[in-house]
Amino acid sequence: MSEQKSPQDVNTQKTESPENHKRRDYLHWDDYFMATSLLSAKRSKDPVTQVGACIVDSQNRIVAIGYNGFPRNCSDDEFPWSKAQKGTQDFNPLEDKKMYVVHAEANAILNSNGMRLTGTRLYTTLFPCNECAKLIIQVGISQVLYLSDKYAEKPTYRASKRMLDAVGVAYKRHVPQQKKIIIDFENFLEEDPNSSLGLNDLHLK
Repeated sequence: MSEQKSPQDVNTQKTESPENHKRRDYLHWDDYFMATSLLSAKRSKDPVTQVGACIVDSQNRIVAIGYNGFPRNCSDDEFPWSKAQKGTQDFNPLEDKKMYVVHAEANAILNSNGMRLTGTRLYTTLFPCNECAKLIIQVGISQVLYLSDKYAEKPTYRASKRMLDAVGVAYKRHVPQQKKIIIDFENFLEEDPNSSLGLNDLHLK
């Protein structure tokens, strides 16, 4: 004899059903945007430092992304990727990557295609230098969230904070709620492309 379920049991079962509530391990907004910056950094060809940046509006829409690299049409194979060593016999300031590289934050601002950036937030994997801070202030970005501030004691980054503080641009280190995000293409590549179309059950004569 089968046991009859009370209405309360049925309601409980519906509540616990995975189809009846949202997924709980989804990415929170700040983690999502910082992950976008990290993914963008993977595009950088700099062999030492890869930086990514992402600009987001008040409605949590990504309006621009960028990473550090040479200006458009400047060959990645012809321009230098190293720093010129002062005091060495062959020191040549024109063979220093800093003369040519556009920083991630600057590229993100330039990639906004002239869109109004007043009140937006900038997510960056590395705290912005003084030159990028000038651009951040000029376009009206109101908040900077960063992962690393490893050059905090260098004059260029101290100058950056001085300017941001002077004009009231907020900045804080982002502490991820989710410590690791895995992008796995293999799961999708192993899928049967015919299954979702129902072609496996289609028999052609």
